[in-house]
Amino acid sequence: MQLQLFFPFPSPSPPQPLPQTPTLIITSTLFSSLFFFFLVVLVLLSSHQRRQPKGKILPPGSMGWPYIGETLKFYTQNPDSFFANRRRRYGDTFKTHILGCPCVMISSPEAARIVLLTKAHLFKPTYPPSKERMIGPEALFFHQGAYHSRLKKLVLAAFLPSAIRGSVSEIEQIVLKYLPTWENTTINTLQEMKRYAFDVAMISAFGRKRDSEMKGIKQLYQCLEKGYNSMPLDLPGTPFHKAMKARKQLNETLRRLIQERRGNEKAGGGLLGNLLGANNRKVDQLSDSQIADNVIGVIFAAHDTTASVLTWVLKYLHDNRDLLEAVNSEQDGIQRKIIEENRRLTWDDTRHMPLTTRVIQETLRRASILSFTFREAVEDVELEGYYIPKGWKVLPLFRTIHHCADFFPQPEKFDPSRFEVPPRPNTFIPFGNGVHSCPGSELAKLEMLVLLHHLTTSYRWQVVGDEDGIQYGPFPVPKRGLPVKVTPCKNKH
Repeated sequence: MQLQLFFPFPSPSPPQPLPQTPTLIITSTLFSSLFFFFLVVLVLLSSHQRRQPKGKILPPGSMGWPYIGETLKFYTQNPDSFFANRRRRYGDTFKTHILGCPCVMISSPEAARIVLLTKAHLFKPTYPPSKERMIGPEALFFHQGAYHSRLKKLVLAAFLPSAIRGSVSEIEQIVLKYLPTWENTTINTLQEMKRYAFDVAMISAFGRKRDSEMKGIKQLYQCLEKGYNSMPLDLPGTPFHKAMKARKQLNETLRRLIQERRGNEKAGGGLLGNLLGANNRKVDQLSDSQIADNVIGVIFAAHDTTASVLTWVLKYLHDNRDLLEAVNSEQDGIQRKIIEENRRLTWDDTRHMPLTTRVIQETLRRASILSFTFREAVEDVELEGYYIPKGWKVLPLFRTIHHCADFFPQPEKFDPSRFEVPPRPNTFIPFGNGVHSCPGSELAKLEMLVLLHHLTTSYRWQVVGDEDGIQYGPFPVPKRGLPVKVTPCKNKH
């Protein structure tokens, strides 16, 4: 292509072509490349339409701009508004295009049950490739089929109530380590809950541990974590590049630890012990990389989400004083019994906290930390009367279901009493459903109950500042991470 420059006004003589400079050549090349790129995108999008079989229709909705789709709209406005506007216009099932992928969003319990449970084999779990690289491609939640089933059994065995009931004392020690550091000071609730949840995740992953081992792992993981939600630009100096470098070092550290503990049944419990125990049977051994990826995956899954839920629990209790007093009363009764019997908090104590448990349930519903989950159609499927092509993403909208007035009257109201009666099936799914549901849900509830017991019986907290609202990064949390001032109770035990 040759570019010629013309004067904007008539001239007495014909304009002469300018010599091609490097700048003009580069501009011409860029223009050609961009034109070709958008042409390819349009062809690909139109091919999606041509693949649609006669007599079958795609869900209603808008695909937005080529390639960009509706990504900018999705990330520059409240997700609740994005979902609600499209539900009003198109119904419970609608199509869109975000993060470079054609998607179908579903918000009925029946459709969510089909995708997550009854026909889960048609919808595989999927994540952005960059996140898969950081966590590890062998991690449980990137798979389905025989490998997934085997791993799920091993992971679940590490998080069953029978396995975690002995962790109460260790979790309690972590709580008692952190709480005194919060006294008479203003803390960033989200950041402190992240520190707490991370320490619990380390116990769940490694069991009995040596501080010298864990310090290095913790530092490398924290560097890796900073890249989870960054742009996937693997260039020197970028957060993603630093994260991938830390991921490589973390893998080497975990491999050394795995080799040290391999074959030693007394070398610690937790998930690592379970995965190594499977190897001790000498049948279908897991490789070092498979074990490492799943250990990192568990830490990833157990960290940010639990910290975000705990932050909202403190916010909702602070804003509902009568409810806070009722929780205080419930926990004080348990504490008096513990003192009378001269013992520490036990698993059975945590099973006798009905009101506190309902507060956690209502927080999971109201805050809905996981707004949705990604699945991908493994073949052309029909759902709710609509055609979904193979490769399209399918997103069950947990948050929309949890906020539906048909299932939860006055959904914007924080009301734990609604869980005095079990919710309608498939309307309360904070940990997902089916074969890919969160295996660590019981551990998450346990660590929340242990912390709330000690926090409510020995401390009071006051939100600092009057700024209200929600920030998304990527999970919805109170503005500024909920700064609170924590003070000891006068009658502190």
